Amino acid sequence: MRNVMKRRSAGLVLAIAVVLPVTGGPALAAPAAPAASSAGPGADDPGATLLPPLPVRLGEGNPCTGASGQTATGAAWSQTALGLSRAQRVSRGGGVTVAVVDTGVAPGVPGLSGRVESVGGAGEDCVGHGTFAAGLIAAAPVTGSGITGVAPQAEILALSGTDDRGVPSAERVAAGIRTAADRGARVIYVGQALRTGEAELTAAVAHATRNDALVVAPAAPDAVPREEQGPDGEMPEGPYWPAAVPGALAVVDFGPGGVRQENAPPAHEPELSAPGGAMVSVGPGGSGHYIGSGASLAAAVVAGAAALVRAYHPDLTAAEVTRRLLDTAYPADTPRLDPYAALSLVQDGTEPVAPTPAPAHMPPAADPTPHDRSLTIAAAGLTTVLLLAALAAVVPRGRTRNWRPPTAP
Repeated sequence: MRNVMKRRSAGLVLAIAVVLPVTGGPALAAPAAPAASSAGPGADDPGATLLPPLPVRLGEGNPCTGASGQTATGAAWSQTALGLSRAQRVSRGGGVTVAVVDTGVAPGVPGLSGRVESVGGAGEDCVGHGTFAAGLIAAAPVTGSGITGVAPQAEILALSGTDDRGVPSAERVAAGIRTAADRGARVIYVGQALRTGEAELTAAVAHATRNDALVVAPAAPDAVPREEQGPDGEMPEGPYWPAAVPGALAVVDFGPGGVRQENAPPAHEPELSAPGGAMVSVGPGGSGHYIGSGASLAAAVVAGAAALVRAYHPDLTAAEVTRRLLDTAYPADTPRLDPYAALSLVQDGTEPVAPTPAPAHMPPAADPTPHDRSLTIAAAGLTTVLLLAALAAVVPRGRTRNWRPPTAP
C-alpha cells in the first residue's frame, strides 16, 4: 500500500482501479474509473480480479511501467457496446496500417507480436500508453484472455510523439504524423491533446490528408497536470491540437454508464464519441492487462474502426471514411461510433442532385406488329359487315317511297 501511494505522487494515471503492485507510476490522478473484472463477475464479487491503472506520464526518476500480473479473461464492456463480434465478421482490418504516434509500442506483446513496425526509438515504450492504445486498436485474442482490439488483423506503425517520460511536444507529434503518412499509413492515431503547436500540426495534418491518411486524435487530454490548471483547479478548455485541425477527426470518450467521468477535462468541439472509460488493454510487457480512461483511448477505438472500414472499402478516401463514420454514428449530443453500421452502409449519404427537366417529345410511331395488323383487319371487316346490314334495311324502304322523305302522320 505504501509503495502504491508513493507512485501516485510521481505522475499522472489514466484511471484508479485498485491498489495492486505496479511498476512506475504517478502523482496527479485522473478521475477514478470502475475497476475491471477478469471474469464475468462484477468488481464487488469476491472472485473478481482487479486491474492496475496505466500511467499517462512518468515522474522524473520513476522506473518504466512493468508487466501487469493480472489478466482479464472476460470481454471488456467496450467490446459488447461496440458490437465488435458482429463487425469483425465483416472486416478485421487486414492489409491496413495504423500509425500510433504516442509513447512507443512494445513489439513483443502477445496479441501484437509480428504486426508492429517501429521508427527510430518507438520500439520501446517506457510509459506503456502507446502499447495500451495499440492494443485497443489491433490486439488479436490470445489464449486465456478475452480482450481483443477493434481491428485485430491491422498492422501497427509505431512513432514517438513524446519523450521517454510521456511528455509530448508539437514538433515530435508533427514529425510522427508526416513520417506515418510518407510510409503509407492509412490511419494515423495521435495519443496526445496539445494546447500549442497549431501551425506545425495544421501543416502535418494537411500533409497526411494529401497522402490520403486519416488522422484521429483526442478532443481532450486524459488528465491535466497541476501546473496547467487554474488557481482553483480550473481545467483548460482547448482548443487542442491536432484534433482541432480541419481534416482531423476529433474524438471524446464515454464510460460504461454512457457518460464521461466526473471531473474529466472538458472536450473541445468533438465530432465523434466512443468508449474510453474503464478501458482494458495490454501493457508494455507480458500477457497481463491494465485499465485506463480518457479521450485518447476513445480515439484509439475510432482509429481501429477506421481501419475496419478502410480494409472493407479500400476504394474510399480518408475524407469519405470520416464521413461514413459520422453519418452512421448513433445520434447523441456527440454522435456515438457504430462500427457495424459504418461497414454496412450502402449509400454514401450525399444529397442527390436533381436532374434538369428535358423537353417533352411525342414518342415516334411504332411499326405495327403482326398481332396489331390482325386486329386492324378484323375491325375493318366488322365495320364493313355492319355497313352492309344497314344498307340492306334502308335501300328497300327508299325505293318504296321513290326516295322521298316519309310524310307526317
